[in-house]
Amino acid sequence: MISKRRLIVTGGNGFVAGSVIFNALDDWELHSLTRGQAPLEREGLQWHSCGLADTPRLAGLFRDLRPHAVIHTAAIADIDFSEANPGTAREVNVDYTRRLCELCREHGTRMVFCSTDTVFDGEGAPYREQDPAHPVNLYGRTKVEGEEQVARLGSLGVIARLALVMGLPMLGSGNSFLPRLIATLKAGKEVPVQAHEIRSPVDVVTLGQALVELAGSELNGIFHLAGNDRLNRLELTQRIASRLGYSPRLVVAAPAGSAPRRAPRPRDVSMDNSKARALLRTPMRSFDEGLSLVLETPHTSGE
Repeated sequence: MISKRRLIVTGGNGFVAGSVIFNALDDWELHSLTRGQAPLEREGLQWHSCGLADTPRLAGLFRDLRPHAVIHTAAIADIDFSEANPGTAREVNVDYTRRLCELCREHGTRMVFCSTDTVFDGEGAPYREQDPAHPVNLYGRTKVEGEEQVARLGSLGVIARLALVMGLPMLGSGNSFLPRLIATLKAGKEVPVQAHEIRSPVDVVTLGQALVELAGSELNGIFHLAGNDRLNRLELTQRIASRLGYSPRLVVAAPAGSAPRRAPRPRDVSMDNSKARALLRTPMRSFDEGLSLVLETPHTSGE
């Protein structure tokens, strides 16, 4: 019997990690790092209670498991929290990434690092992989610094810049805007959104497939994992409402200045996914295709 390659997934209870785990179950021996309870028991999946700050524990896991790859999804991804708590954001998004990279280098392990479209300033979209990063908020700056750590791994490193991720949690609870949107629409309440922000949303199912493919490949460098469509937040949220059978009129543009304490956001961080479409077997999908896939895939909440 051929033994499966070993894959470590950080942030195991998270939204993106849930899709990674479900998409990797058949072909990998999975080891998921979490600080919470294991939301899923399955053959070939082991949960390890291990925070990324526990360097001795992490080093021991790498030594014992000798993983082929790590998919690093764990992060402080809340833009406003990061701006208000720069020390915590930098510790998680930069320092922990550096420690993982050191272990990957020591053991010859591939690293797939989940970065973000908000490394860009929003003035040059649609962005390609070779375009210079110029973040406008602290969260984006910490992810750029994380990217720099991964880039030093050379052929072992993959930087996956994620667009706005659309979906429902496939295990645990995760952090997705879609369940909150559904709950608000069900209650018949208006949904205010920032109409001027433009993204290239990617569904979480496709994203998980692409990340697992990158982990098992020999590809390296930067990949933009984004959907095929550029949409502003008002349009994409109205289209979700219509697809779910709710009136799109419930989705309204938020008044200017309605969120004065928000950290700066770039206006248009839509990304060009041509490289991913050319080199990956995983198809990058349109917004409507991705939304249909999300709604057809088993999930744990947001019914």
